[in-house]
Amino acid sequence: MKATLKSLRETTAHPAVSIFVKTHRKHPDNEKDPIALKNQLKVAEERIENEYDKKTAATILENIHAKIDDLDHNYNLDTLAIFANTEDVQVIRFPFDAKERVIIDEHFATRDLIRDMASAVHYYLVVLGRDQARLIEAVNNRVVKEFDEHSSEQQNMVNIAFPIENNSLYKTGDGGSDRSANNEDSYLKEYFNRIDKSVQELWGEHKMPLVIVGDNRNISYYKEVCDRPENIIGAVSNVTELETGSAQHIVDGVQEAVEDYRTSLHKAALSEIDKARGADMLRTDLQEIYRAAFQGAGETLYLRKGYMVPAIIDEKAQTLTIVDDTTAEGVTDDAIGEVIEQVMHNGGKVVFMPEDMMGNDLPVALVTRY
Repeated sequence: MKATLKSLRETTAHPAVSIFVKTHRKHPDNEKDPIALKNQLKVAEERIENEYDKKTAATILENIHAKIDDLDHNYNLDTLAIFANTEDVQVIRFPFDAKERVIIDEHFATRDLIRDMASAVHYYLVVLGRDQARLIEAVNNRVVKEFDEHSSEQQNMVNIAFPIENNSLYKTGDGGSDRSANNEDSYLKEYFNRIDKSVQELWGEHKMPLVIVGDNRNISYYKEVCDRPENIIGAVSNVTELETGSAQHIVDGVQEAVEDYRTSLHKAALSEIDKARGADMLRTDLQEIYRAAFQGAGETLYLRKGYMVPAIIDEKAQTLTIVDDTTAEGVTDDAIGEVIEQVMHNGGKVVFMPEDMMGNDLPVALVTRY
């Protein structure tokens, strides 16, 4: 998703059409989604015809329909985003709430989505049931998807696709020697090793942190065989219905661990800010921050959650001038969003901080690479 947004941000088109539709995850609410989508497409068509011409509008709408006419609304998340020009169309489901609107410009409207992505904890949930292991992708407290035989990422896997059945011998033993503690331990470790091989193969594509869910024994075994235990950000042993519960039920059960991880990031951030200040690698002036971000020198941007500043940005001069009049010509109402995009575009990270950790005296800070 981040790679797609980065590609979209780099695209210039005439026009670049961005369409956001509020969608629903469950029936019967998602029955409203096709109508909402149709209404926004009508708005887009009228605006393109008004600002460009009917031929351009027809080409873009034709491209969009080629992508969405077979769209299964049973897989909708919270927002359906369509990014279209005369050459290509991207349709993305997002686990965020976005304002329903149509935007026509020379660039796609990705700023709010990039901000949401940067402030989110995006992770895999490895669910260790006795008879079956599941893998769930989540953002904050919302499910993105549960991996199954239809998941595109699993179509050409070298290892076993999720869900993974426990076919260990101890399950079918007759209570004799094969059910001894040593044999059972060995079979369980083999089971969890198979799970981890699949987790690591999928992890290699996205490098997301892991939350492990299961009973204490299974969690302990998994950590023992895991190839990359440093990627585990939390382990939760009190979630019920591991094999039969909904994906959202599992996600709801790990939120304390997710928030603990988020808090640990905030505490580590304060330490990194102090360290960078001592090494003269911290920028706190917004003009200096913008220039460093634009030049690719930004390693990590620390930002108070909700902080926005209107400004006039001149990319050629690499200047950012804060203004009071948001209605003046050339004013970007969210200059911080531009800084975020520049940092992420050049391979840096963004960490959003709570207000009690970054107040009015230091709402934004950039740790530089040099």
